[in-house]
Amino acid sequence: MIRPSASVLTLAAALALAACAKKAPEQLPPPPADQTQSTGQAPAGPIPGSQEDFIASVMSDTVHFDTDQSDVRDEDKAILQSQAQWLARYPSKRISIEGHADERGTREYNLALGERRANAAKNYLAGLGVAAERMSTISYGKERPIALGSDETSWAQNRRAVTITVQ
Repeated sequence: MIRPSASVLTLAAALALAACAKKAPEQLPPPPADQTQSTGQAPAGPIPGSQEDFIASVMSDTVHFDTDQSDVRDEDKAILQSQAQWLARYPSKRISIEGHADERGTREYNLALGERRANAAKNYLAGLGVAAERMSTISYGKERPIALGSDETSWAQNRRAVTITVQ
């Protein structure tokens, strides 16, 4: 019996693989349509009603709170008023308000505090005419900080309620 050498087997495998290689198409598909060609203008920013439009249109998506507090501060009321105005323009949009706390305190305490903060923002928006069924809340407590330091500046950034669009 004749045994083929390793080089013959390697050559046979290479030829078999080459025969299975994909061939290039005869004609390439057209390039994607450039929006500036059809309208003569560049796209004009975020899609109306999107999260990007929300961020661009309101003063901020975030309100902040004092230590161990869940009352909306006077300086943050204007932020929520701008959010309510945007929501009035898009009555089918729903939002979720995320409550957060700084790293101090127990996990359970900060989850409860984050919930109170999210509900405070929700209740303020409801008082401005936003239907309660359009809003949901969730608390992340101290689990999702945006500032990682253990100082007053970082803690102040983490004591917040953030509004995001859902649909």
